[in-house]
Amino acid sequence: MTIDTDGTAMLNPSFSLDVPEGFDDSEAETGVHPIARKLFLGVSAAHVFSKAHAWVSEQDIRVSDVSWDFLDGEDEPHCLSLYFTFELPSVEG
Repeated sequence: MTIDTDGTAMLNPSFSLDVPEGFDDSEAETGVHPIARKLFLGVSAAHVFSKAHAWVSEQDIRVSDVSWDFLDGEDEPHCLSLYFTFELPSVEG
């Protein structure tokens, strides 16, 4: 983790969200909320959920949403998309 010049914590600077200068996202309800997505593929629903459970239990994240898909013709057709945000430690100034 690195600390940016404005005091915010970032896991990796290459994963930051660039916004135009002067962009205002100060309203809590409508502000910009960056979110990440991870895909889990498997031969069965149980296999996919097992993979997702193992991965989530090792991460410091908050799951925001999930979506499910079936990919016809694939070796691992069951697909779970997990949307999450990183739980970063608060930075005290």
